[in-house]
Amino acid sequence: MSVQERKQRERAERERLIVATARELAEQQGWDAVTTRRLAERIEYSQPVLYSHFRGKREIIGAVALEGAAEMAAELRAAVVPADGPRGRVTALARAYLDFAERNPAVYDALFRLDTGLAFAVEDTPEPLKDAFAALLETLAEVAGDGVHPGLFTEVFWASLHGLATLTRAGRLLPGDAEKRIDLLVERLAVA
Repeated sequence: MSVQERKQRERAERERLIVATARELAEQQGWDAVTTRRLAERIEYSQPVLYSHFRGKREIIGAVALEGAAEMAAELRAAVVPADGPRGRVTALARAYLDFAERNPAVYDALFRLDTGLAFAVEDTPEPLKDAFAALLETLAEVAGDGVHPGLFTEVFWASLHGLATLTRAGRLLPGDAEKRIDLLVERLAVA
């Protein structure tokens, strides 16, 4: 291995460490607790080292979002594989989405609530974000209905899931009705 290859590998490892540490800290204490100073202390590198990888917290949150989008896409796809029929697949997709949001609140915030500087729904949207949307679209396209654009239907269904995830997390919905909400969403919106 050349010196340059070794340096590139070490740089990539440092970057992964920064992102993993930011994510861990955010999941434990929230994004307000994630500062370059705290990250530098935790990973035992100087702040200038962090700034050599990321221009600031916004870019670090963006890196967490991209990593989270890839994980979400994989989980959504895995959830629908064993499900039978369109209703079963859409139900499995909805559960997997809501479970991901519940298990990873800081990542979910990075993806959908915080300013990351990442572009959504445009040509230069980063691939992990496009792939997460595609993971929704692959299942929802089959139930969009005649004359309904599958992408538009996916956006509406996704917005419904996001609303459920956000309102549930904020304690605005009765906790015992989570499954009923999924069933209602699938029955009335996706498989009418």
